[in-house]
Amino acid sequence: MTDKVTIRKPEEGELEELAIDSWGIWEKEVSEFPWEYDEKEIFYVFEGQVSVELDDGTKVEFGKGDLVEFAQGVKCTWKVHKDIRKAYKFGE
Repeated sequence: MTDKVTIRKPEEGELEELAIDSWGIWEKEVSEFPWEYDEKEIFYVFEGQVSVELDDGTKVEFGKGDLVEFAQGVKCTWKVHKDIRKAYKFGE
């Protein structure tokens, strides 16, 4: 975890409070790709396993059951190890 990325397990009832049922769904097969966050993103991982290397060399990993938040301006490379399915929301 860094000041640019937060990874944690959601507390009981938190997903309902966040209304993730209203968020977009994103799926991606095993792959590797660069990404830049133009705005903050929060997402919940339903399935999959991912490692991400930030442009400063910091590495983080997350997967099924994790609630993840990336700060605006983060540049990184995603490496999807197991197909991922997540609910996501940008901004705020």
